[in-house]
Amino acid sequence: MKLFLDTSVLIAAIGSGTGTARFIIAEAASRSWKLATADYCVEETRRNWSKLRQSPAVSAHIWETVILPKIKILPVRLVLDKLLVFTKSKDRPVLITALASECDWLLTFDTGDFQTKLGQSVYNVKIGAPGEFLRHQIQHGAI
Repeated sequence: MKLFLDTSVLIAAIGSGTGTARFIIAEAASRSWKLATADYCVEETRRNWSKLRQSPAVSAHIWETVILPKIKILPVRLVLDKLLVFTKSKDRPVLITALASECDWLLTFDTGDFQTKLGQSVYNVKIGAPGEFLRHQIQHGAI
């Protein structure tokens, strides 16, 4: 199963060692979950981790040693060979990259920009929060 991690999930994983985002990253290899994100999300993550409670040096260390080694970074895609109606231009590259890379899930905590898509699928890519993904895995006996 291939999971695309939005910036909000990456930031949450840096900021909390006990949350669902970090759990997914920690468990990915043992559960055969392939983790991906876009280079766009990587840059956005680096720009925003200063907003976390911990120091930027701690955030950078967690990013470099705990998170980054487990994630494949994809080049952002801006073009899709399918019709897509998604009004949030800032997050359009995120959704298009997840679709183009054939991810099964796009995980996000961004309820503002993805609010009309949360809990739904777009061309077979399910969009939801990490907790929703984990509940789905439990309901289907994968955890």
